[in-house]
Amino acid sequence: MLSAEESPLLRLVPTAHEAIYNRFAPHQKRWILFHVSFVGLLAMFVQVTFVPSIPQIAKDLDLTDAVVSLAFSLSILADATGALVWSAYSSFYGSRAIYLWGMPLLCVGSCGVALSASLQSLLFWRFVQTFGCAGALSLGTGVIGHIYKLEERGTAIGVFFSITLLGYAVAPFLGGAATHHWSWRNLHYSIGAWGLLEMLFIYLSFPETSHPGTLGIDKLPSRRSIHITWINPLSSLWLLRSPNLFAVMLASALMVNTVYVLVVPMAYTIGIQYGITNEAIIGAFFLPNGLGSFTGTLVAGRLSDIVVRRWREKRRGTWCPEDRLRATWIGGLFIVPLSIGASGLITTYIEGPVGLGLNILCLYANGVGVDSVLNPISSYNVDVVHSRSAEATAACMASRLLILSASIALILPSIERIGVAWTNIIAAVLALIGQGIIFLTIRYGDRMRASIDVGFSTMENN
Repeated sequence: MLSAEESPLLRLVPTAHEAIYNRFAPHQKRWILFHVSFVGLLAMFVQVTFVPSIPQIAKDLDLTDAVVSLAFSLSILADATGALVWSAYSSFYGSRAIYLWGMPLLCVGSCGVALSASLQSLLFWRFVQTFGCAGALSLGTGVIGHIYKLEERGTAIGVFFSITLLGYAVAPFLGGAATHHWSWRNLHYSIGAWGLLEMLFIYLSFPETSHPGTLGIDKLPSRRSIHITWINPLSSLWLLRSPNLFAVMLASALMVNTVYVLVVPMAYTIGIQYGITNEAIIGAFFLPNGLGSFTGTLVAGRLSDIVVRRWREKRRGTWCPEDRLRATWIGGLFIVPLSIGASGLITTYIEGPVGLGLNILCLYANGVGVDSVLNPISSYNVDVVHSRSAEATAACMASRLLILSASIALILPSIERIGVAWTNIIAAVLALIGQGIIFLTIRYGDRMRASIDVGFSTMENN
């Protein structure tokens, strides 16, 4: 008799369905993974390179930095909205078609940003630019779910996020350098050219990866050469009525919150404590956190696949989807809370090069810890709602962004009121609560799934 935490959703035995994952040869899968990873990298560059160029944009358009920063805030809204829209339509038209629809918006939006001569123009085109590539992460994880089997997905998603997060590590520096030595307008022209190149590659060599007969357009009794249908983009959010998906979304938000607590107020914490006023140097402190994320997601992806295989063997072939979440323990229980809490105490009490060096170590460790939690959660979303994996990922991302947008607004006031140490300790406690939520999902996942079924995967479709 299996305990509650070991109660399976399905029993994995060799089935005809597994042949679907052999449609593409290994080298074709690597090529597809390369494509979606570099689209994700492009999306990260669009998001992150804008920040270092804010002072120059403000100067050229005769605006204040705070006003130009509205464009960054608007891009977060565009990112959340676009992810929901593109993922919803990908379930009907397929990922290839949605990539080809989004890329032109990115290219046009990038040129529009580069040509902007007023705040209104900048805000509009920045929204279009970000909206065009907003589906990169959700579509990418969906494509990986289409072509990789259960026990291979974690590793593939790890590669995908590691390449994507490379942009988070290097984009602030490259964006700042391009803005300083070239111009912010040319920077966005180059992003548009990159998008055009990606669109060409996708058109020429990227196949549709959805399983045959699963797309909405495939189920129509008759179809025209051009078929346009309305799909409610908010329908993806309805997946979060599942206690399982809502729980892992909330846990991931509490983990990612620690990253923002570290990096958002960096000029006022590490900058003031260690006498760093140069914006370029402060921006360089994003690098250790980004490299940590790169490391964490690669290791966690492979680890989560190993965990799934070992627990299957332990149960003699039976698979429980929550097993993948067991790979989060080290990162969520130890690395994340210790790194954020230690950074607050170090910044407050340890001065000089020693304190600065320890903070760099904390930034790296935090990146490793956070992404060692996010990767298994992303793979779990693909596992449990395989037929709507892109939508599940988008719903998780959009809701997480909504929560984080509220928490970001509280970071600086909290530091001013109670100090860096206590602010970081609170973030560490919240991260531990997030890991507790994951524990409960592992322990009672079967009961949570049974309470509300949103179309969970079965033996025939996973």
